[in-house]
Amino acid sequence: METQQVGTRIRFPWEKPNAPRTARRPGLGSRQTSLSQTLHASRARFLNFLPLPVKNRFVRERSSPRMLCANVLHEFAGTFMFLLFAFGGTNTVNSAPLEGRSGNLAANPSKLVFISLCFGMSLAVNAWTFFRISGGLFNPAVSIGMMVVGAITYVRGILIIIAQILGAIAASAIVYALQPDGFNVLTRLGGSTTVVQGLFMEMFLTMQLVFTIFMLAAEKHRGTFIAPIGIGLSLFIAELMGVYYTGGSLNPARSFGPCVVTGNFDGYHWIYWVGPILGALVASGFYVLIKTLEYETVNPEQDYDTPKGKTPLVNSRGGPDTSGEPRPHGAPEPEPYAGGPELEAGRSP
Repeated sequence: METQQVGTRIRFPWEKPNAPRTARRPGLGSRQTSLSQTLHASRARFLNFLPLPVKNRFVRERSSPRMLCANVLHEFAGTFMFLLFAFGGTNTVNSAPLEGRSGNLAANPSKLVFISLCFGMSLAVNAWTFFRISGGLFNPAVSIGMMVVGAITYVRGILIIIAQILGAIAASAIVYALQPDGFNVLTRLGGSTTVVQGLFMEMFLTMQLVFTIFMLAAEKHRGTFIAPIGIGLSLFIAELMGVYYTGGSLNPARSFGPCVVTGNFDGYHWIYWVGPILGALVASGFYVLIKTLEYETVNPEQDYDTPKGKTPLVNSRGGPDTSGEPRPHGAPEPEPYAGGPELEAGRSP
């Protein structure tokens, strides 16, 4: 994730991230001047032939073309690794001989748990591996949610979504080529589930996953470094409910990749796009709402290592205390988020 304020309001595609309400003229020796010099020094000179408006589409926010390429590449690699092991485990259990057992998932709960664990554990491990660089999104619905709340720009988000879809196709092709006993990872409605039921089930399951990502990863706190564990568990519990009824997609790329490889698209395939995207938008709206209500003031010292009985850090109006006075009970001053490993290790560079 990038070190910028997110979730304070809905950001539209034509708006710059963190755009100030009133522009100020930078003075001599200001931070803006040094930032401009830093960007100029790190500019990719091989792009000098491009017009300035075109280059600005790439260097907007704090990203240089090199950083943007790294983000997209790692999102492709992360999505590929996540789905490679998730598809591989799912295909293994779906292709195994029944040995007298029923092939119906409802009559074989151990298979449901196995598939849920494959996706949950694969997401936790790979998100933990890649989230320092690209954020470890691996899901177009999550990327759309991040764009809506302002965590990433729309240009970067679109490029990441393309990388995620390509990563899903590549993972599907590898599993299809490597495992000899068929390719049984497509998402289909199960039992007597109707298309409408499947659509809303995908929406609510994805809403749970996206909101978990917002609160554990987009919101910076002392527990952010173990956010992938909570995110993986969130996918695990969603899969427990959704695998039998919808296949447990929660991810348009997860459903699209196997369909491309097999060339088999069901007539209701669209619910695996519309449902997760609707869930991401609902989660984004709720996240913006609680940020507007300043949820941080409900339990303002939850990240402090202080004794019991501490005094809430709020002012007389119920908002955050910004008076600058010493905090009660020796509570430490909050350290500014520096991004990357400094947050996780709790150390300054």
